[in-house]
Amino acid sequence: MLDREGFRPNVGIILLNANNEVWWGKRVREHSWQFPQGGIKYGESPEQAMFRELEEETGLLPEHVKVIGRTRDWLRYEVPDHFIKREIRGHYRGQKQIWFLLRMIGRDCDVNLRASTHPEFDAWRWHDYWVPLDVVIEFKRGVYQLALQELSRYVHRAEHPNSNRNRYLRNQQQAQPGRDIKKTEPEESK
Repeated sequence: MLDREGFRPNVGIILLNANNEVWWGKRVREHSWQFPQGGIKYGESPEQAMFRELEEETGLLPEHVKVIGRTRDWLRYEVPDHFIKREIRGHYRGQKQIWFLLRMIGRDCDVNLRASTHPEFDAWRWHDYWVPLDVVIEFKRGVYQLALQELSRYVHRAEHPNSNRNRYLRNQQQAQPGRDIKKTEPEESK
């Protein structure tokens, strides 16, 4: 399904762990790494497509994640001709994507790259939030930058309650003497 301009509707997924690192997958039998992404089927909403692609590509289910943001508009990238199948050249230009930012609330062991009969990835790892910009294939770099920038506003606001930063802040508050505590005299002195 292509739009009038030759772009295929698609979703992209940025999955965060408790340390605000992003999930990064290695494509099957290739040396390229990317975020999970995939096409939107006819009659599917972007959110429905996102959950379907998430399960197909990572094995994660809706109960393993929390949606914390999405891009406002479609982000587009063009695919170079030498990556396009000969039979669709001239019609297909690339992808238009809605990007979702998810927080993983499941565990790393919930990831199953063999959840689909046609796996997309054969390895995965967590990376610092901005690292993918340095290593993603060049023609996707602009869209990755736009998605990461737009969705970065949600990253610290939606931190997992057990993240290192939040644990540190809680410990700092607890360590401040006299904070929110009424000072009273000992019983004996009354």
